[in-house]
Amino acid sequence: MTQTFLERALVEEATKKSGLIWVRGTGPARALWHVWHEGAALIVGDGPGEQPLPGLADGAAAEVTVRSKDKGGRLVAWTALTAELAPRTEAWEAAVAELKGKRLNAPDGEAMVERWARECRVVRLVPREALTALPEGSLSAAPLPTSATTRQEIPAGLPKLLLRRKRRR
Repeated sequence: MTQTFLERALVEEATKKSGLIWVRGTGPARALWHVWHEGAALIVGDGPGEQPLPGLADGAAAEVTVRSKDKGGRLVAWTALTAELAPRTEAWEAAVAELKGKRLNAPDGEAMVERWARECRVVRLVPREALTALPEGSLSAAPLPTSATTRQEIPAGLPKLLLRRKRRR
């Protein structure tokens, strides 16, 4: 009994302090930002401008790996039961109140709550088993397809223009 309590405490503390968790539903694992609230990790996504949540069906199992915020290494792994929260319910409102404080760079500011209700999913990851074995090896894989692009090379004349402005001042 004590070990189960300590395992749950480890899962909660590690997940609270981590900026990202790696979640694998039926597809590949994805790094997701989250908030720990009332014994579960809360995530929002699957809408425009939000993180994708493929393979996280309501009532399905998911594997969660928590990384260290400072070193980036794996700390703990646990199995979760996913529960999608229905918009505008009491549980959804409590979850969104926690999530909106942690959402960085929202394109629509305070209107994001309305957008989440219309177009996104709020999913609760409830720990089912306290701990599972950490995965072996590096787990490196090819990056998942995305619409994001990398920066292109800067024009050759740009550094000269920037230096010229500094000299005139």
